[in-house]
Amino acid sequence: MICVEIAEPGGPDVLRAVERPEPMPGPGDVLIRVAAAGINRPDVLQRRGAYPPPPGASDIPGLEVAGTIAAIGDRVSDWRVGDRVCALVAGGGYASMCVAPAPQCLPVPTSLDLIAAAAIPETFFTVWTNVFDRGHLQPGETALFHGGTSGIGTTAIQLAVARGSTVYATAGSDEKCRACEALGAAKAINYRTQDFVQAIRELTNGRGVDVILDIMGGDYLPRNLAALATDGRVVQIGLLGGDSSTIDLRRVLGRRLTITGSTLRPRPVGEKGEIASALKREVWPLLERGTVKPIVHKVFPLAQASDAHRLMESSEHIGKIVLSVQSS
Repeated sequence: MICVEIAEPGGPDVLRAVERPEPMPGPGDVLIRVAAAGINRPDVLQRRGAYPPPPGASDIPGLEVAGTIAAIGDRVSDWRVGDRVCALVAGGGYASMCVAPAPQCLPVPTSLDLIAAAAIPETFFTVWTNVFDRGHLQPGETALFHGGTSGIGTTAIQLAVARGSTVYATAGSDEKCRACEALGAAKAINYRTQDFVQAIRELTNGRGVDVILDIMGGDYLPRNLAALATDGRVVQIGLLGGDSSTIDLRRVLGRRLTITGSTLRPRPVGEKGEIASALKREVWPLLERGTVKPIVHKVFPLAQASDAHRLMESSEHIGKIVLSVQSS
């Protein structure tokens, strides 16, 4: 098969297309003939040497794929050869063939092609488990999503609005703010020109928001706590701004605030399978109807993965970046 490997830790140029033997599906796995693979921030961190794959995972980057099932391992009964699927994987996505645990596969929505489907798993799994499972966002509540035009942000905005919540977002330009609002955000805040804490206070008449999904960490945490309503929840899923912070615990106690967070990649197959089941039940009808959809900014051939990573690192994109494997 053709795949893209990380020759050594470094910049985008360390990504190189090579040939490797096709992987074999083990018990409980399926082998997917990959049509497209999504690109995510953890891929960039892995390329830099800062986010190694978990034990047993492929060293090939790529956490989400879409394609057709080419072979089935033992103890798999829900899928057949030829089924169109999108799948969350712990690695191995930048390749023409990829093994995925069967419970982490979902049928490609009939409204989408395989390019769009490849932009679903990582972000939709992440948003569901963090915003709705851990953050407990309810209809009628308010939410603030940082990085509103990222893959995570564009997904979170759409899902929260579709499920009856009022959404605010932050973004780094007026153009990106308009994109967030076009997706359903009641208001987007340009964090380069506005203090999001003050903006949220004004937008909520001093109440604050119920849930904040944060990719930054660092000095964002005390500011997030200041922007929460009583009984509010901040869900930490990234540390782009740093992995430590100083907070006033009196605010946490006095307003009954919750600080939580999670990572997705190291979680066991059973837990990821439970998230997949919830997505199929709660979100797939929205995808089928076109109420929500993955936002694909640009598609690169697999062999141009280094260019795709450069775009990811520029943060100039709105939505997802996808590698097309069929045209490589």
